[in-house]
Amino acid sequence: MTQLVSAAELPDFREIVRESSPAVVKIIVQSSGAQAGEGQPLPEEIPEYLRRFFEFRGGPPSQRQRMGMGSGFIISADGFIVTNNHVVAGADSVLVRMSDRREFDAEVIGTDPRSDLALLRVQASGLPVLKLAPGNDLEVGEWVLAIGSPFGLDYSVSAGIVSAKGRSLPTERNENYVPFIQTDVAINPGNSGGPLFNLDGEVVGVNSQIYTRSGGSIGLSFAIPVSVVRNVVSQLREDGRVTRGWLGVTIQDVDKNLAESFGLERPRGALVAQVAPESPAAKGGLQDGDIIITFNGKDIPTSADLPHVVGLIEPGSRVPVEIVRDKKRKTLKVEVGGLDADDSFSLAAGQADKGYGGRLGLVVESAKPEALERMGISGGVVVREVVPDSVAAGAGILPGDLITLIGSTPINSTEIFERTVEKLPANSSVPLRLIRRGSPLFIGLKVGD
Repeated sequence: MTQLVSAAELPDFREIVRESSPAVVKIIVQSSGAQAGEGQPLPEEIPEYLRRFFEFRGGPPSQRQRMGMGSGFIISADGFIVTNNHVVAGADSVLVRMSDRREFDAEVIGTDPRSDLALLRVQASGLPVLKLAPGNDLEVGEWVLAIGSPFGLDYSVSAGIVSAKGRSLPTERNENYVPFIQTDVAINPGNSGGPLFNLDGEVVGVNSQIYTRSGGSIGLSFAIPVSVVRNVVSQLREDGRVTRGWLGVTIQDVDKNLAESFGLERPRGALVAQVAPESPAAKGGLQDGDIIITFNGKDIPTSADLPHVVGLIEPGSRVPVEIVRDKKRKTLKVEVGGLDADDSFSLAAGQADKGYGGRLGLVVESAKPEALERMGISGGVVVREVVPDSVAAGAGILPGDLITLIGSTPINSTEIFERTVEKLPANSSVPLRLIRRGSPLFIGLKVGD
């Protein structure tokens, strides 16, 4: 029997709005380029019936000057303000407007594109401030509230619930350092950079992205969690830049076949597909084929969770890493490094010896030594043909893949490949490591009779 919820049991947001609105600001950005306020509405992009609500200081912008807008909030009485990086990226000038109509020119103290956060400062004192929530106690189903300026409609309030936590939304550079909060709060262009509140009036996130087919809210919005905000803002305030924890590994998810082949009772963890030479991971003893199941005491349910955990650790910290290797659990101590750019790898196949893995349905060739040297690996064989309906075809192996490991055996030549395939136990599951389009990958093989 469905029990109706009375109006008295629904949350009352009035006190939060009264107390918090003065510390929420509207941010107006002017730039001569196209980057400023990227993702924010331009006058020509706004529906006609909403254009009159926009207030551009000094009249309409010229074609050479573009204006964008977003939201932000004050975190200290002496004028520090948090917003999104994409709101102020490429800005020539940034104007902050408060709810009492006061306006301040703002200085960009620092930005962090990887988390999409920026720290501004205005010359003022005695400003109202918002309180950041002390921890990550937010739960799915919990009520949350947003205040911002969607489509230029200043200090609009919308509410909803937390739909999910820890959402991974990789950037265009395939970086993934933010475990986003997903909500069904109505967020629209202009809300970017504004605060997301819990029912205690604390900031639990910074509204950053929406998923939409129409340009407006369809109930899928994403906020940067307060744990990331604290870490990034603290570093921007002190140093003007952000350094993240870095391991130097390429990772992938563990599916059912891989879990079975690595001796796991269920899919879990982050499978290390490649360890960068001289990286913190290499120095700490991590190897290709290790599965990281906890990092610094935190569970790693999927590969997407590892960057979230590592990125928040201060470089130089020495932390425990629990792994599965050769179907046994082991704990390593790894000193986390600072984030550097990983080298990109490429492969050029040679036309040397051919090898045949009849049981798998593969024809392979040796790889050019110069290609292997560029990639920093000692050997491998290139897949030239995959027999239809074979074990290899069923596992998803493709022509052009470079096979470097079968089980625990390094594949340095076509001869070793053939011997290893022939010795594979019947009716077994075996992990196979390959490199595809420059990215390392593990695939679980189900070997027949």
